[in-house]
Amino acid sequence: MGASIGLALGALVLQISAAAAADESEISIDPWNASPGSIVTVSTRACDPDADYGKGTSEAGGDFHLFAGDEEGVLTGQFQIPEGTGPGSDTVTLKCPPLTKVTETYQITGRTPEGSVDAGFGPADDSGTGLGLGAGLLLTAAAGVVWICRRPNGDRA
Repeated sequence: MGASIGLALGALVLQISAAAAADESEISIDPWNASPGSIVTVSTRACDPDADYGKGTSEAGGDFHLFAGDEEGVLTGQFQIPEGTGPGSDTVTLKCPPLTKVTETYQITGRTPEGSVDAGFGPADDSGTGLGLGAGLLLTAAAGVVWICRRPNGDRA
């Protein structure tokens, strides 16, 4: 029991340190997996805290400007990924005072998904009998689990 708790805590510590290392980037890109036609927001704290302007360049989206954001010391800018841009990585380069240049890469996915996903059991937007049947099956399974757990055991005193 102690060994399994130790392993679980060790795995948790490794995940936390990896997440902390991933957050050390000087550029924040949202969304990280963008699709053609979407607007990408870029923020940075790499510039001088008194700076209120910077320039950015995206290989896919072109040039854009950075202005003071809502938070002090943060410059923020936006650009749009052109329609028809293929999937792959895109590099964003930011330049701001005092002679600061930072670069980050993010992913451009394929086209934006539209509609429901067909998983082979009928359309995902089904709101009729299929949805009712699925809900009934889930409720029956939940009731069965509760009944089995609450059923008296003959070995209990």
